[in-house]
Amino acid sequence: MSLPIEDLTPRQIVAELDRFIVGQGAAKKAVAVALRNRFRRQQLPAAEREDILPKNILMIGPTGVGKTEIARRLAQLAKAPFIKVEATKFTEIGYVGRDVESMIRDLVAASVRLVEREKTESIRPQAEQQAFETLVEMLDEPPKLKKRKVRAPDLDNPIVRQAFEIFGQKIQDDYPPDEEVVEEEPKEGRAKRRKRLLKEIQQGKHDQRMVEIEIEESGSPFVQVFTPQGLEEMGLDLPNIGGHFQNRRGTRNVTVEEAKSILIDQEARRMMDTSSINREAVIRTEQTGIIFLDELDKVAGKTGGAGPDVSREGVQRDLLPIIEGSTVASKFGPVRTDHILFIAAGAFHTAKPSDLIPELQGRLPIRVELETLTESDFRRILNEPQNALTKQYKKLLAVEGVDITFTEDALDEIAHFATEVNSRTENIGARRLHTMLEKLLEEVLFEAPDIKEKEITFDAVVVRDRLSKLVEDSDLSRYIL
Repeated sequence: MSLPIEDLTPRQIVAELDRFIVGQGAAKKAVAVALRNRFRRQQLPAAEREDILPKNILMIGPTGVGKTEIARRLAQLAKAPFIKVEATKFTEIGYVGRDVESMIRDLVAASVRLVEREKTESIRPQAEQQAFETLVEMLDEPPKLKKRKVRAPDLDNPIVRQAFEIFGQKIQDDYPPDEEVVEEEPKEGRAKRRKRLLKEIQQGKHDQRMVEIEIEESGSPFVQVFTPQGLEEMGLDLPNIGGHFQNRRGTRNVTVEEAKSILIDQEARRMMDTSSINREAVIRTEQTGIIFLDELDKVAGKTGGAGPDVSREGVQRDLLPIIEGSTVASKFGPVRTDHILFIAAGAFHTAKPSDLIPELQGRLPIRVELETLTESDFRRILNEPQNALTKQYKKLLAVEGVDITFTEDALDEIAHFATEVNSRTENIGARRLHTMLEKLLEEVLFEAPDIKEKEITFDAVVVRDRLSKLVEDSDLSRYIL
């Protein structure tokens, strides 16, 4: 099976990340090299691939500087199974709670959804065609056909009549009556009519008509159970047991427009082979999976009291075999973690990377320190990325017919205020821009449906008028911004 490995060069990968993330060149280079190494490994003979393990990365930097976004965009770029987990949600094996192996099971589940989505897209044309054919059957209304009388076998000839009389039968009693036969519709006419109806359905001309379709609702509940791995969510799949555990079939009256999507999904599921999807998902997980392990610094402290510290060193010890390489059981099959890329991250304000146990430090050999965002970075974040905040608000208000514009000096003021508030209160990085813009646009967002002035310009004067008092009052900004 050929894996969908991205073949972009490291320079091209960094350029793609630059479209969404400002700055942090060192972190982008590190993940770009890791992704390119994955491509290089796949070009080697199968026997040599096993010896080449991924170089896991530890990102160090305060909140809001882009650690999570870099990992998430990298996974999208690589078309790889990806999950983000917090190290603080795990407990040491032997205690109630989630154990570290659950992250691998979550990654496999994400991989299954990814493969299903790709398979659905690949067979969508066939599924659409089959769904439209089903709708044609539902909506087709044959014309009323003429009826004609057909005489029964002719018993009027003298020889047959004489035979009846010899055997003592009476013609009037046993002579079959005339039959009414419906004329058959010409095949050419039926095919032409159905073809025209199919085209009309595809064009949406019958979208508001109502049809009755059969749907299948899963009757398998999800329950939380205690397993050797901790508290897990389990889906019961008991097709041979009656009652509430069986899938329930029913009918619904829906519009043709809604029926299209329901029938397409049903046809796609019928066409897909679940076992092959699960096998491919496990392989994709093992070879291309990416796990972003956040808040690692929260389990990096030294043991504080007498007895085991469940939430810290115990979790670190349990992480060791997962990151180094082990086999984890999942409902989709056993999963090897040798070649999964782990990107760990943490602010490390109070703890230091050296506070991690030495064995875990060795499993995270690539260290990248992300820089604190400056005022010029904030200025670029407001306008440069493809998903910049100002562009998002502009699109949202355009729905109400309101066109907002930010002048250059307005963006400078917003960046300046964000930097100032971060320095006075908690430094939450680029997330401070969210609070600033939300407060700045609060009135416009509320009045947009009824506002008469549809073109609004924000300049430095307006920004200062609405935000300066909040910024100057440190107690107020602490609560509001």
